[in-house]
Amino acid sequence: MGTRVKPKILTRNFILRIKYYPVVLTVAEDIEEKIRRLRELGRVSVEEKEEKKAPTPIAGPSPPRKPSRLGRLREKERRKRIIIGASIIAVIIIAVVIGLYTTYQNRAAEKLQEAKLAKIKEVNQYFTGELENDPMKAQLINQINQAKSIDELEKINVKAIAEQRKAQLEQERLQREFQQAKATKLTQIEQSFELLLSQPLPEDIKSEAVQAYNQLKERVNSAKTKDEVSLIDPNPYLLELWRKYYYYLIDNTPTQKVILKKGTEKSVYTKTEAKYMLSKVTDFTELLQYTIEKAEMVQVALVLPRENVNGAFLSSGDKIKIFAQINSTVIRKIADEGYVNMVLFLTDSGVIAISESQQETKNIQTTSDTSYSDSYSENYAPGDQSISYEQSTEESHSVSQSSSQTVSASYTYNVKLNEILKAIAANKIAAADEVREQLSRYKLNLFDLEQSTGLLATDPTAKVLVIVEVPAEFVEDLLKYRNALYVTKITG
Repeated sequence: MGTRVKPKILTRNFILRIKYYPVVLTVAEDIEEKIRRLRELGRVSVEEKEEKKAPTPIAGPSPPRKPSRLGRLREKERRKRIIIGASIIAVIIIAVVIGLYTTYQNRAAEKLQEAKLAKIKEVNQYFTGELENDPMKAQLINQINQAKSIDELEKINVKAIAEQRKAQLEQERLQREFQQAKATKLTQIEQSFELLLSQPLPEDIKSEAVQAYNQLKERVNSAKTKDEVSLIDPNPYLLELWRKYYYYLIDNTPTQKVILKKGTEKSVYTKTEAKYMLSKVTDFTELLQYTIEKAEMVQVALVLPRENVNGAFLSSGDKIKIFAQINSTVIRKIADEGYVNMVLFLTDSGVIAISESQQETKNIQTTSDTSYSDSYSENYAPGDQSISYEQSTEESHSVSQSSSQTVSASYTYNVKLNEILKAIAANKIAAADEVREQLSRYKLNLFDLEQSTGLLATDPTAKVLVIVEVPAEFVEDLLKYRNALYVTKITG
């Protein structure tokens, strides 16, 4: 039998050399090549042996020799062994190749998995904050997990994608803010002009307001940036339009004067003065706090202490202001402007009293006084003992008499001015015209005397009836605080 071919055992160094061989063939090609080479080697060895066993040819023709049956069996057996050896070698080579390929594949898979984990870690590093739950992060991780090679992973630039996504989100945020700013500005313009356009505007002011409204909306819609939108300010347009409308209301007020009311403050102005006051307002929101009302004058009678009406030193036609003392610390202006119609004394202020008195006194007094005194003393010494004796007597008499007599008489005359007026009105008094003339000068003379002498003839708390002329708008507050009013005279 032929020699058995033992397969060569591959060492670890051999495996490593094969593993890191620069040119790696595919499994199918490598096995096919090995089998082909083994077949060629087997065919060559058979031919060589046949050549060695063949006899030296003899000159001349010789008949062909038939191979023996035993030789054919041996040859068949030899070929069989060669085929078996070649098969074993092929199986070993295939197993080695498969092992090398599996090891390479496992190693490559490990490296690929490590690279994927590193790339996912990089994703978590860059996708933070607003990118923490961003859909792009999930898409990127999915793309990394589906990568087939390290080269494919290296092509994924996580940092660039994160920065690009941040820039995209920032751009989307700016765009949303821009659109929101537009919507807010349009709403602001619409609301501001809606209040103005709901007023009964004259045609020229209404047309101007509509034109300004449309222009502002067009500017907002055509704006390119958020800053450009923020610079669009409807206030100057609204201020001018509202001011023109207020001027229109002032000019069409049927009274000579108007009342400008702002909150609880009310002031009376001429129409020119009212326009001037409104021209100084620089913010249309402040302008909207004013209301314009007609100054319709009415007369109100107030009964107040004399000290509360400027001491009653008021004349018809005097310009006044009226205040109210709400409490000990709060004083409020009630009427910004008014006029005095008349001032009248009440009954307790119009009483003239004259008194006369006479007295006589008589006093008589008599006094008498008598006094008597007697004294006696005795002193002697019989033997060695001294004896003393003393006696005193005193007597006094007094008489006194007194008498007094007083005679007096007094007379008081009271003249009530209101009763005199009633008597004149009833034609029951003599010289009525002369008395009336004297009475008409009584108040003026009295006040003139008080001022010239510096003496107050009438009690400051005496009641005075003062009739004032004020705009009807102030009457409600006048009646509300009628017991705490102060009438002041405007001197400037």
